[in-house]
Amino acid sequence: MRSYGGAFIQSGVENLIDSTIRTSVYVESKTFIAEKCKRLINNGDVIFLDNSTTAFYIAKEIKDMRLTLVTNSLTITNYLAHQGNIRLIVAGGFLSAKEQAFYGIGAEKAIKEYYVDKAFLSCRSLSIENGCTDSNELWTQVRKTIIERSKERYLVADFSKFNQTSFMHICGFDKINAIVTDKPLGPEWHSALQSFDCGIFDEGRPDSFHDNE
Repeated sequence: MRSYGGAFIQSGVENLIDSTIRTSVYVESKTFIAEKCKRLINNGDVIFLDNSTTAFYIAKEIKDMRLTLVTNSLTITNYLAHQGNIRLIVAGGFLSAKEQAFYGIGAEKAIKEYYVDKAFLSCRSLSIENGCTDSNELWTQVRKTIIERSKERYLVADFSKFNQTSFMHICGFDKINAIVTDKPLGPEWHSALQSFDCGIFDEGRPDSFHDNE
C-alpha cells in the first residue's frame, strides 16, 4: 500500500511498519475512531493511551480535557507536554527511535505502579479465532500489562485490521470491554463478540455502544 512517506505490505504475521508511515494512512478512519473514543472519556478520568498511531489521534481529540494521562508514547508526550489541563505520566524505559515510544521492563514496571479508569489500545490484527495479535513482542508486553491495570479496556482498530492474525497474541476478546472501529462489522463478528460480552462501537450506531442483536 502506498502512503505519504513510503509504502508497506498490509499482510504478513511479523510485518513491522514504521510509525511515520502508519500515521499517514487511514487518516479518516483514525479520526472517526478518535472522535468516538472522546465520547467515552470524562473530565477527571485517568486514561492510558498506547503508542499506536490511532492513540495519537485520540490524544489530539482530548487535548482540551481535564485528565490524568498515562502513556508510553513519546509522540503523545511531546504533543501534550504543554497542556496544563492534562497531568501527564510517562511510562519510561528503553526508547525505540523508530516507534518513538518506550518499551521493556522499565516501561512495564512504570505501568504497574498505576491503575487507570480507561485504557485505549490498538493491535496489528484481529480475528475471531485468534483474538488480538501484534507483530512485535515489545509492544505486546506493554499492552498485556496495561490490560491488567485498567478498569475498562477499549480496543481501537480500523477496518483494515480485521480477519487477520499477526505474530504475537495479546489477549482474547473476553479481556476487552468494547471494540471501537470505523466500519460496521459483519454478523459473524456480532455473534462472536456477544459470546465474549464484548461491545461494539462502530459506524452502524455512532452515538452509543450496542450489543449484537
